[in-house]
Amino acid sequence: GASRDEVDIVVLKEGRSGFLGIGGGGATVRVSRRHAEETVREAVSVAKEMLEKLLSLMGIEAGVEETQSGDGGRAQFNLELKGDDLGVLIGRRGQTLASLQYLLYLMAGHRLKVHVPLTIDVEGYLERRSESLQTLALRMAERVVTTGQIAVMEPMTPRERRIIHLALKDYKGVVTQSIGDGDYRKVTIVPHK
Repeated sequence: GASRDEVDIVVLKEGRSGFLGIGGGGATVRVSRRHAEETVREAVSVAKEMLEKLLSLMGIEAGVEETQSGDGGRAQFNLELKGDDLGVLIGRRGQTLASLQYLLYLMAGHRLKVHVPLTIDVEGYLERRSESLQTLALRMAERVVTTGQIAVMEPMTPRERRIIHLALKDYKGVVTQSIGDGDYRKVTIVPHK
């Protein structure tokens, strides 16, 4: 019952025409309704309240600031945590922060029945981590070009692997690949002629 302007369509599998009508197959698509900006803003507000309640229950004093950024025509909402001694929320290489974000995503989605494009950050940690990963990727790519040997990085989250792939996508002389399964996926940097 929605118009074309009210939905997002993603082609998951292209259809095939077949030969003389034989062997053809239909396309597989995912259609999801775009939510009005007011609904998403309400969802972010509820997620912010939930995060504040979680922090309170954990005994952590922190302020939660809401910001918004655009990425490819879609709004991305960020909840920035500010306070003293918040390292416990980041955890080792951001694992606690990623888990907290996932938990909040599930809670808000379950309560509101809407996808909330949300990122949680602590005192700019995600930006600092992104910069250090980009620097590391460039250093390792330079070493791969010099030695001609493959470099395998430590296991990373999907977000971190994406940072590495994007940092090296235009780097001459190397290509990147993700290998492994689940939480143990790694980026390899391979010499390319």
